[in-house]
Amino acid sequence: MFGTLYTASFQWLLDYDRDCDQSRPWRENDFRSRGKRFSKAKPRRLLPGAAFTFSPVFVMLDLITRIFSPYEFNPLNINPLREALTATVDFEVLRSPDCPIKLFLCASNVRTGKIKVFERDTICVDRVMASACLPQLFQAVEIDGEHYWDGGYMGNPAMFPLIYNCTSRDIILIRINPLSRHQVPRTAAEILNRMNEISFNSSLMREMRVMNFVTGLIDSGQLSEPPFRRMLVHSISADQEMAKLGPISKLNAEMHFLERLRDIGRRQAEGWLADKFDSLGSESTVELQKEFL
Repeated sequence: MFGTLYTASFQWLLDYDRDCDQSRPWRENDFRSRGKRFSKAKPRRLLPGAAFTFSPVFVMLDLITRIFSPYEFNPLNINPLREALTATVDFEVLRSPDCPIKLFLCASNVRTGKIKVFERDTICVDRVMASACLPQLFQAVEIDGEHYWDGGYMGNPAMFPLIYNCTSRDIILIRINPLSRHQVPRTAAEILNRMNEISFNSSLMREMRVMNFVTGLIDSGQLSEPPFRRMLVHSISADQEMAKLGPISKLNAEMHFLERLRDIGRRQAEGWLADKFDSLGSESTVELQKEFL
């Protein structure tokens, strides 16, 4: 969910408002969500991973989402993320043909179970919200008579738009869900969280398997390039850091926590750039067979 929102917000800030604070969308969301919290205890800041696991407020919110649907506990369909995006992103400018970066957001069609890819020239606040709609928290987003949930159920992320519509052979994955965990989940929350991680990673695993298969056929000479393309895959992740966060942390929209995640991401990205940037355009820095299969 946060990946979709950050992608849309960051592209707008990068291309058209470079002097703007890139944390603005999250500060806007933090401001709008404060009035909807039950508690803001300072000790949570000292234990950002474990403290929320034992927070009565967040445990109660988690319990509510398991008993009631968003149509029941939020019948007015109030979503502070929509307000934050509307306040910070000019979608008309983002859809402009002058935009130099291609943007693809995917959503899952609730009725058909198929993936829907929204391209840059159709991006609006509704389509961004559809791509980030977690069905336990938000009502399905209706677009052109169809209802959509988070695209992660069908493509997390979807690779085929990049292969079919872009000229670069390099694909850099920014992974926020750990692929593996060292410990077996034991609590109900941990089990449900791991189920969601496996579910969201499954589509990525399938696409990586197909990509590895096609790459093998190209390398063995059974397929020619072109028309087929040998893609170069790279990955930036922080599995060890993400594994420390409890399931309840996904409900935490406080600015200090988001800034902590931002800092982790920057450290990982800087490390990757220092070590592997020169491999772009020449070789993959991920062993697909080892990491995904």
